[in-house]
Amino acid sequence: APSGAAMRTEISTAAAFVTRLLRAAGGIGEEQLRCFRECLQEALREHYKHHWFPLLPSKGSGYRCIRINHQMDPLIGKAAGMIGLSHERLFQLLPSELTLWVDPFEVSYRIGEDGSICVLYESPQPGGKTTKPLESRTSCKEEWRIGRASPSKNYSMMTVSS
Repeated sequence: APSGAAMRTEISTAAAFVTRLLRAAGGIGEEQLRCFRECLQEALREHYKHHWFPLLPSKGSGYRCIRINHQMDPLIGKAAGMIGLSHERLFQLLPSELTLWVDPFEVSYRIGEDGSICVLYESPQPGGKTTKPLESRTSCKEEWRIGRASPSKNYSMMTVSS
């Protein structure tokens, strides 16, 4: 299906991110992690199949949202079940508050209810429209490149004048 190809980058970005969180928590073998990632990608593809609207990226965003909030997201739970991880174990390994938005052209996440929204993947949209007002999000890409990147542009605004 053409939509399947269109969603591939966004879905693999989201699945790789959750897998990375599990890997960071430790105690899970690489083979299990690989299986988890593949199962999660498959579950997401199936779940999003009829809910992906590249021309209206925000349409269906709530449906596609992956959420852990004192309840395990069923798609993560399903993939974890495939490698024998219980929901209890997942709650120990993953943040207790995690929201992951998987939308056409953008994948972003927030840890904690008041955390800032960090963009994992962003690609220009045909027509050049931005999906969300930029002021409401913080890109955390810099954090992954600490040491290599020059200070971000709004660095000067954060310095406190004496």
